[in-house]
Amino acid sequence: MKQQNNQSNSVTITAGQTFPLTIKRLGINGEGVGYFKRQVVFVPGALPGEEVVVEATKISPKFAEGKVKKVRKASPFRVKAPCPIYEQCGGCQLQHLSYDQQLKEKRDIVIQSLERHTKLKIDQLDIRDTIGMEDPWNYRNKSQFQVGVKNGSVIAGLYGLDSHQLIPIQNCLVQHPLTNKVTETVKQILEDFKVSVYNERKRKGIVRTIVTRAGFQSGEVQVVLITTQEELPRKKLIIAEIQKRLPEVKSLVQNINGNNTSLIFGEKTIHLEGEEVIQETLGDLEFELSARAFFQLNPVQTVKLYDEVKKAANLTGSEKVVDAYCGVGTIGLWLSKGASELRGMDTIEAAIKDAQKNAKKHGFKNATYVTGTAEKWLPKWVKEGWRPDVVVVDPPRTGCDSTLLDTIKKVKPKKFIYVSCNPSTLAKDIDYLSKEYKVEYIQPVDMFPHTAHVECCSLLVRKDK
Repeated sequence: MKQQNNQSNSVTITAGQTFPLTIKRLGINGEGVGYFKRQVVFVPGALPGEEVVVEATKISPKFAEGKVKKVRKASPFRVKAPCPIYEQCGGCQLQHLSYDQQLKEKRDIVIQSLERHTKLKIDQLDIRDTIGMEDPWNYRNKSQFQVGVKNGSVIAGLYGLDSHQLIPIQNCLVQHPLTNKVTETVKQILEDFKVSVYNERKRKGIVRTIVTRAGFQSGEVQVVLITTQEELPRKKLIIAEIQKRLPEVKSLVQNINGNNTSLIFGEKTIHLEGEEVIQETLGDLEFELSARAFFQLNPVQTVKLYDEVKKAANLTGSEKVVDAYCGVGTIGLWLSKGASELRGMDTIEAAIKDAQKNAKKHGFKNATYVTGTAEKWLPKWVKEGWRPDVVVVDPPRTGCDSTLLDTIKKVKPKKFIYVSCNPSTLAKDIDYLSKEYKVEYIQPVDMFPHTAHVECCSLLVRKDK
């Protein structure tokens, strides 16, 4: 029997032990959080306010994990998850919680992160209600389903929670209907032509993943077949059949990834048929999406998020704006009409080329995009006499690079707008800037309903501006 001693005041929990637990709140990964004899216990599937009987499954020095054996007192917000494979898949963590309550809990997840990682007085902060969706289903514009074989038939889906068992998914409730339809049909075509499908355990087979992306506004679909090798038997027949059965597929691409890796895409991409890109629209801006291009997965909420950035910037036409981590330029272009000049940077050269193309396409002559880091370019521009009034960042989950935050302190923009997909790193970065910048407000936005993820748009204003 596994046993782990904790602090001297704590009672030891052992693996397999069952005990009653009252759930206090949701953790950052959507699990219920309770305390048994002063030790924190994380319980997936349990909801705040519930009284449950838990079986300990994993013991760590600072916490324990458990599974629900029985719900003695259920939350009034508990609902039946509509997805039949909800518990097996693990892609959504909160389908069993009513949507209105999900929005409240996501605001609380932001508060928890601020409590844990900052010295700020939380009760004095303006942390706004989470902006949700009118219809929180069918919102994802892209799916990446692994393929496999089960009982002689080709299946497509996701690996189960903490397992290497492929869970077949035929109609994902959070995916756009077009991605569901196209993936299902392509899977059937692979089966009809007896195409070799990748076996993860044996590391043999050719087709390993079907990636499907749909344009919400355009109705165009792009399909990427991820294969272990360039040669794909019966390739011309497969292409012809996809075109015949799926006229909405405007772009057909092959990507080769023969490595033993969890990464979906490999380095080499081959254009098979149709266009190289599909079109998508956000507000009054149009974007061309290639197979590898990053684009927000929920276009409906992206418009709301970017509008919050625009509100926070509150541009008058005279401001100089920097879009750091700019990607293909979406946020910066959203702001460019109100700016006197916009400059963006990203370390990925292909993204910068796309940003330049997008700016030119929309006739934004006040936008300049360069390859490299903000910490490299900002001091250079300041030295040349160009100082930004507003800096916008939308970093990866790891948060802002510390050298970028140091650069912000030196460059001293009047406004620093932080778009974050991770409340923990957002809180740490805000805390680091708290001597120089006041947090005006934090606006949570629900980009991924029924999951524990929450995006935030935070406005920080320089104290001595």
